[in-house]
Amino acid sequence: MREKILTFIEKNSRIDLNELAIMLGVEEAAVVNELEKMEKERIICGYHTLIDWDKAGIEKVTAMIEVRVTPQRGMGFDKIAERIYNYPEVNSVYLISGGFDLMVTLEGRTLREVSQFVTDKLSTLDQVLSTKTNFILKKYKDHGTIMAVPSKDERIMMI
Repeated sequence: MREKILTFIEKNSRIDLNELAIMLGVEEAAVVNELEKMEKERIICGYHTLIDWDKAGIEKVTAMIEVRVTPQRGMGFDKIAERIYNYPEVNSVYLISGGFDLMVTLEGRTLREVSQFVTDKLSTLDQVLSTKTNFILKKYKDHGTIMAVPSKDERIMMI
């Protein structure tokens, strides 16, 4: 039941719990209890709303910053990752494979604001060897949700 609950709420965290219980064939109280257990165990870490900021008319710049670091003896990448994720500007930090060690995502109001963060904060950390900033220009799909409206075929049919 746990996996099914997680699958449903990952797609729609606002699903009616009675409706979810019916779909799972259990009592609503069982669903509520399982959700509470998973929240206490930090399996469920939070509930979020996916917003199309372009449609909201609010300027936001999203950047994905690849970071190469020197891991610390006995702590690996954990300590530097912790220093980075504690900045309020940072949305996420991932340990990745490939040419870089960490992927950091953050949002700012302008390109300059994001660049300033990379220059003034991220690049100044002792363990950071190099960074590469990638700005997201358009979101087509985010967290499993299609953000772009499919284009219509505007061509005139010729007979």
